Amino acid sequence: MEYNFLRIETPEEGICILTISHPQSLNSLSRPVLEEMYRFVTDIPEGTAVLIIRGNGPKSFVAGADISQMAGFDAEQGLDFGRFGAEVFRRIEELPFPVIAAVNGYALGGGCELAMACDIRIASAKAKFGQPEVKLGIIPGFSGTYRLPKLVGQGYAKEMIYSGRVIDAAEALRIGLVNHVLPPEELMDYVLGLARDIRANAPIAVRKAKACINSCYDMDETTALAAENRAFSECFATEDQKTGMQAFLGKTAPVFRNK
Repeated sequence: MEYNFLRIETPEEGICILTISHPQSLNSLSRPVLEEMYRFVTDIPEGTAVLIIRGNGPKSFVAGADISQMAGFDAEQGLDFGRFGAEVFRRIEELPFPVIAAVNGYALGGGCELAMACDIRIASAKAKFGQPEVKLGIIPGFSGTYRLPKLVGQGYAKEMIYSGRVIDAAEALRIGLVNHVLPPEELMDYVLGLARDIRANAPIAVRKAKACINSCYDMDETTALAAENRAFSECFATEDQKTGMQAFLGKTAPVFRNK
């Protein structure tokens, strides 16, 4: 599939890298960019075990939604744009395998929201995060008011959203918005290493773990634990479980077959 604003690479088996490339506007999310992302998440390369999302260039992951397109919207057009962007990000969040955001610069507005839709966020020391929408007379529109409080708590989320302040990578790490902060030149090496560690594990187990974490988060404890117990038991019907445990007992490295 051909894209104008996305670059797709598969540097190693099971690892796919999606680069958002709209450098004229610091990789901003115009409608055409979002449409290409929607197409991508419905047609990801077969065999993908880990997806890495990054922005093109050292300055920006995604600087936000395309303000030049939004400036003339009325309420109905705003609703349509917000719903579409939120749906794209929800599809990313619900991909069955882990998604890692490699944040290499500005992650503002829609860029911060895209990173939050990923399972794991790894940042360059030069990364900047923020939800500055109120400075434009709007609020976060791609699920920012939903995901940010879940990640950092209501207090920090309200401070970021109400003030529109931009925070640096160190502050993002302190409040739990990102998992790790690396020197810029080490970012992709670390992310690829993490992707390899994930890929080496039993794929069915990783997918079931992600499904449990995502679906159980808002459940009451009894319902969540019952769902986890079902998924746990289902692993014992897989060849990968037999392979992994036999390898452990035999002190050898397991070779999983996704069965």
